[in-house]
Amino acid sequence: MTKSLTKVVYKPDTQSTDEYIVIVNPAEYKKWKAGDRTIPLADVVDSFKVFHSNQGSQGILGTPSQQQLHTTFGTTKEVDVMTQILEKGKDQPGNGFTSGMTGTNVTRGGFTIDSRGKGLGGI
Repeated sequence: MTKSLTKVVYKPDTQSTDEYIVIVNPAEYKKWKAGDRTIPLADVVDSFKVFHSNQGSQGILGTPSQQQLHTTFGTTKEVDVMTQILEKGKDQPGNGFTSGMTGTNVTRGGFTIDSRGKGLGGI
């Protein structure tokens, strides 16, 4: 069974095209954002993965480097980075994002998501 997901997008600077993205479960995220911090972060996020795009909301979402995380957030701990993104970011409905996304063999390359709608075949 698939469920709809939402992405939380954080832009460190309004003039920058850099965006940091976390995929979340919308119902749990709304409760967490409203102040219910008793909800485990594992229930709020779909996976403990931070994505990065330097092309704005369109383009390929890749994994940020440790240097990018440290420069932007002051830490490289993914839990701390995710917490900052969830607190400071804005949620956007993730058209086309569903739980249970599978790939043929994700271990053969870097894990990326193409949000342009072409799928991984256009890479």
